[in-house]
Amino acid sequence: QVHLVESGGGLGQAGGSLRLSCAASGRTFSSYRMGWFRQAPGKEREFVAAISRTGGTTYYADSVEGRFTISRDNAKNTVYLQINNLKPEDTAVYYCNTVVGRYSALDAWGQGTLVTVSS
Repeated sequence: QVHLVESGGGLGQAGGSLRLSCAASGRTFSSYRMGWFRQAPGKEREFVAAISRTGGTTYYADSVEGRFTISRDNAKNTVYLQINNLKPEDTAVYYCNTVVGRYSALDAWGQGTLVTVSS
């Protein structure tokens, strides 16, 4: 069973930056695409970004393209999400997950990490 632990969230100011981390265990990490999703208050969880097994290819939702950067370290079984130029609409709980198909999550969700952006 895959275990996902997200961290790095917190309170940020508009225009600032945050770096999220997600440590994965329970599966051969480098064999799967990984991704980030987020759920804003009162909204459904949405896809944010994904990264290929080797890290050579990345995919982003239109709403975050150019501000978010996903990366991974297969030696550490960790995937990262760098968020630049924070906006209040980035306020959400952020989750990582194994990505399959067209950006669907495969595993049970972790606890997520809360990002709150003040204007």
